[in-house]
Amino acid sequence: MKLIVRTILPALLLALAVPMVAQTSRPVVIAHRGASGYLPEHTLEAKVLAHQMGADFLEQDVVLTKDDVPVVMHDIQLETISDVAQRFPDRKRNDGHYYALDFTLAEIKELHANERINPKTGRAVYPNRFPPGRSSFQIPTLEEELQLIQGLNKTRGRVAGIYPEIKQPGWHRKQGHDISRIVLPILRRYGYATKQDPCWVQCFEADEVQRIQTELGWEGLLLLLLQANRKNPDGSDAEKWFTPAGMAELAKVADGVGPALGTIVSGTSKADRKVTDFVQNAHAAKLVVHPYTLRADDLPKFADSMDDSLELLFTEARIDGLFTDYPDVVVKWLGAHEKH
Repeated sequence: MKLIVRTILPALLLALAVPMVAQTSRPVVIAHRGASGYLPEHTLEAKVLAHQMGADFLEQDVVLTKDDVPVVMHDIQLETISDVAQRFPDRKRNDGHYYALDFTLAEIKELHANERINPKTGRAVYPNRFPPGRSSFQIPTLEEELQLIQGLNKTRGRVAGIYPEIKQPGWHRKQGHDISRIVLPILRRYGYATKQDPCWVQCFEADEVQRIQTELGWEGLLLLLLQANRKNPDGSDAEKWFTPAGMAELAKVADGVGPALGTIVSGTSKADRKVTDFVQNAHAAKLVVHPYTLRADDLPKFADSMDDSLELLFTEARIDGLFTDYPDVVVKWLGAHEKH
C-alpha cells in the first residue's frame, strides 16, 4: 500500500528578521545536519537537540525517493547512514551503491538510520559519536522535519530557521526527476518564500542556483556552496567564484556563498595560517559568507581548539555564520563574546 504523506499547512511563523547586509549582520549558527556531533545526522532527534541548543538555522540536505518525496539525508546513497544493505541486499546498482531514488518512501521508512559509517570497514567515521546500532532512528521526509521545526518554534517561543540543500540536481534530472521543482513549492507552502523568511536554499551547482532564481522564480534567500578543491561538482574549474569579479556576478542571483573553512583561513598549522581575502571580497559584493564545517572532533589543521577556530573565523576573518556539528559550543562562544 502506498504510503501517503499528510501535508499540514503551517501556522504563521513567528517573525524573524534575516539581515541582508553582510557587514552588519549578527553571526548565525547553522546546525550542520542537526546536532550531529551528538546524535545521528539528519534524524529528527538531532534537529530537536540543535533547536534546544539555540542554533539559528537547522540544515536539511534533500534528496528524492522513487515516488518523488523529498527526504532529508546527506548523500544520494543510503548505505553509509542506514541498514539498507541488510534489509534490501539485492537492490544495489552495478556500482555497488544503494540509491534513495530507487526506493519508495514506504521502503525507506523500513530502514534504521544510524551514525555515519565507512562502508569498507563498517566502522563509524567519528568513533566517539553516537554508537552505531543503538536506539532507533528513521530517515525523515522534508515535510516531517518542517512540521517538527515549526512546532518547536511555537512551543519553545523561538524561531529556528531552515537551511535546505538541493542535493545533486543535475544528477536527479538525468535520472528523470526535477528535485528543485518539487522542493521549492513545499518550502513556499510552509511559509518560506521571501528574503524576510528564515530560510536559506543552498546548492553546489551554480547553474542550478541561477535556475532556481530565474526559471523557478525563487524569491527567498539563496546561497552557492563552493567545493574545497575549487572545482564544480562535474569536475570543471570553479576558480571564477573565488575572485572579486566572479563574486560580483554571483551577487546578481544569490545572497550568499558557502566555502570550505580552508578557503577562509589558509595553512596547515598555527605557524603558517593566514586569513585570506575571501570574506573581504565577498562582503564587497554584498554576499553573506557561511563556511562549512567546524567539528570539535575533527578540527581544521590551522587551529588547535574550538576557541582558537572561532576566534580566528569570527573575530579575524569576520564571517557571517558557520556550519557546525556542535551548535552548543558555537552558541556559547558567541554569547560570551557578545557581552564584551
